[in-house]
Order: sequence, then C-alpha cells, then structure tokens
Amino acid sequence: MAKLSRTPAKTVDVADSYAVRLMQHLVVPTFVIDPKRCVVIWNKACERLTGVAASEVIGTNRHWQAFYETKRPCLADLVALDQPEQLPELYPEYAARGHNGLGFSAENWCVMPKLGNQLYLAIDAGPIHDEAGNLIAVVETLRDLTDQKRAETALKELATKDGLTGLSNRRAFDQMLASEWTRAQRTQKPLALLFVDVDHFKLFNDEHGHQSGDECLRAVARVVRRYALRPLDLASRYGGEEFALILPEMGCDDACTIAEEIRRAVMALQIAHGARGAGDRVTLSVGVACHVPGEADGTPNGLLNAADQALYAAKRLGRNRVVCSDRVLAEFTALGRENEPVSGQVPAVAPRKSA
Repeated sequence: MAKLSRTPAKTVDVADSYAVRLMQHLVVPTFVIDPKRCVVIWNKACERLTGVAASEVIGTNRHWQAFYETKRPCLADLVALDQPEQLPELYPEYAARGHNGLGFSAENWCVMPKLGNQLYLAIDAGPIHDEAGNLIAVVETLRDLTDQKRAETALKELATKDGLTGLSNRRAFDQMLASEWTRAQRTQKPLALLFVDVDHFKLFNDEHGHQSGDECLRAVARVVRRYALRPLDLASRYGGEEFALILPEMGCDDACTIAEEIRRAVMALQIAHGARGAGDRVTLSVGVACHVPGEADGTPNGLLNAADQALYAAKRLGRNRVVCSDRVLAEFTALGRENEPVSGQVPAVAPRKSA
C-alpha cells in the first residue's frame, strides 16, 4: 500500500513563519482574522492607515473600531460568516465582485475614528482554506482611494451643477426625475414637482442690469435650496429664471405648503424691482403638481406638463401666487377671470417667455 506524501512539520512551520513576516511588512494595509473573527495579524501598513496599533486589536474582534464609530461587520467578517446578502446593506453604492469562496470586494467611506478624518477605501477580503476545505483565516487588504474619489466627485459636481446658482442643472434634474418616477411607480407613493418662476424677470434685467439679475437669481436659488431638506429632494435651476424642486413621497397639500413658504421667503428678501409693469419687489409664481404613477404611466411627461400648466395659470391669474395643477379650474372660478377655461379644460399652455 502506497504511503501518503506529507510535508514535514518543520517545513510547514518555516513557511508559515515566512508568510507571517512577509504579510507584516507588506506595503499594502492588511489584516487577518481567524474563523472566530479575532484578529491574528495587523500589519504595519494597516497601523499607518488607521492609526490603530496592532497591540490594540490582536486577539480581539474589535477591528471595526479602526474604521467606524458604531459596531458593524467589516468585509472580512462577511467572508468569515459567508453572508453576501449583507453586502448591499453595508455597502449600498458598490457591489461585491465575487463570492462563493472567492471573497468579496467593495468600496466605502470609513470614518477612521482614531485619525479623526474620513477615508474612501477599496476593500478586498478573501478566505484561506486548509487542504480539507475548512476555513482557517480571512485576509482583508485596503487601498486608500480618497483623493481619486474626491476628484471624481468634483468632476461629477461640475457636470451636474449650474454655474451661476450652484443648484443642480437641467441634466441632473432630468436624471433625478426619471429615477424618482421609477421609484414612485414601484412604491406607489406620490411624487411632487414644483416649478418656481421669477415674475417679470426680463423687466428686472432691463431696469437693473444683468449683474443685478444674476444676484437676484442667486438669492432666489438660496431660498429654493433651503427647502430641499431630505436626501432625495432636489433643487435645480430648470432654465433662465425658472427653478424646479423634486419632492419624492409628498402629497399636494404638503407640496403647496412648501411652495407658499418659498414664495413668502423671497418676498421677505425685499429685493427691489420697480420696473414699469412690475411691482415694487421681486415676487415668484409657483406651479405645483403631484402624482402617484401607475404601470401605464411610462414617463414623467404628464407630471412635467401638469406643473407647467399650473405655473402658466399662476402667471395668468396675476403672478405672485401658488397654483396646484388639480385646482387650476377652482382658482380661475374664484377670481372670475375673463379667460376662464371652458368645458372643464385647463387652458392650453403656450410657450412661456421670460416674464
């Protein structure tokens, strides 16, 4: 009977010792945990990256404290636990590139409590198995991509920000509206849209000059921005003197309340107008629309048209007011305008000019 070939124990010990020393001196920040998720190696590069000494974490499962302020698994922990289902929750912006024995890869902002600053890290974690296939360790390596990430973010902001007001531009607005429309279809929650227009802005420019006009737009933009309070709210410059505000998961009543607050806040700025045909102060007209999109609503064009018609109605009704798309007829009836819509129809929207 043939004898099984075995590696001498002394050779294995030497190899293991060499591997540990090599890992300790790698220029790549690296740490290793055992199957019980206790740290067994925390190399010098990892000390430099995190500010945490090896003596603080070796033999413990407190390695998370080097990266986060509150307890949560690191990527190596998810490999050890074989829990890929937790990846989307812990790394929502970046998916893993492999699992099922290959380990996980992700990218994440880490708060680095010991250093007192944030770093954007690319993280790879892979398992080590013995000859029988049993897990004996997990190795996690880290790369600091903070500078690259900040440069990327700055470039994205340049591409999506309006240069004059600092609000999101039309491109960013179109992308966000499409995204939120799809989400509202899935969640069956309302999506509100505000169109905000500076009244008699062309007359303002003619009276005060374009530099004052730019200052006026920046002042209005600062007011509109204050009402994009939630993470998914978006304030944007839609074009010219017109602004837009996307308010996900908000009904018409709440959206109209916000629109009225914006209108009053701009009046409170007391920006002098005084051009012939305009009032003493700069005012706003606001159109509001809200809809819960169904499966048949393919695009948000209907919501855009409804907000546009509401704004058009606010202009025709005398400006300096808020009009909701589902109350246009009531607004015309209440004010008894000569051009009141007939047959239950909202007036057709002519191409709007600066007003």
